[in-house]
Amino acid sequence: MARGFQGMPGGNMQAMARQAQKLQQKMMETQAELEAREYEASAGGGVVTAKVNGKRELLALSIKPEAVDPEDVEMLEDTVMAAVNEALRLAAETTEKEMGKLTGGFNIPGLF
Repeated sequence: MARGFQGMPGGNMQAMARQAQKLQQKMMETQAELEAREYEASAGGGVVTAKVNGKRELLALSIKPEAVDPEDVEMLEDTVMAAVNEALRLAAETTEKEMGKLTGGFNIPGLF
């Protein structure tokens, strides 16, 4: 009788391999779904809004006219950065959380 990993019968190894393949497929599907999701965040009391996707690409940036002060461009730059960084943080946090559900919290390098 063929023996599998650590004395397990070969059939159990095949079942484990099938489970691993299913998990890998589910992870790939979840990753694709997460990359397609959009995340939005605002800063400066809502005068700047940034939208990113799960691939961490900036999709849209909205700046209300009242945010533009020619005398204080630095404030606008900081507000834009804050909105973009928060949207990116939301995307990363959601990806980590959703993928963690699949991996049981086990961190797989390069996955997210």
